[in-house]
Amino acid sequence: MADGGLDQLAHVSTPDGRHASLRRLVCDLIEEYGRHTGHADLLREAVDGRAGEDPPPGWRQVS
Repeated sequence: MADGGLDQLAHVSTPDGRHASLRRLVCDLIEEYGRHTGHADLLREAVDGRAGEDPPPGWRQVS
């Protein structure tokens, strides 16, 4: 990115020879990261029963 910014084309291509911009690849990575982070939250909530970012006042982990 330092040499051409986000609008330069990536070195990898699709089977038909098209190249995506680095901007597109970075946006796709952010989207995928967000999706999987959401899945991890669902799993954590199923394990410990907590929902959201912070535990409610007085919450204690069950061992």
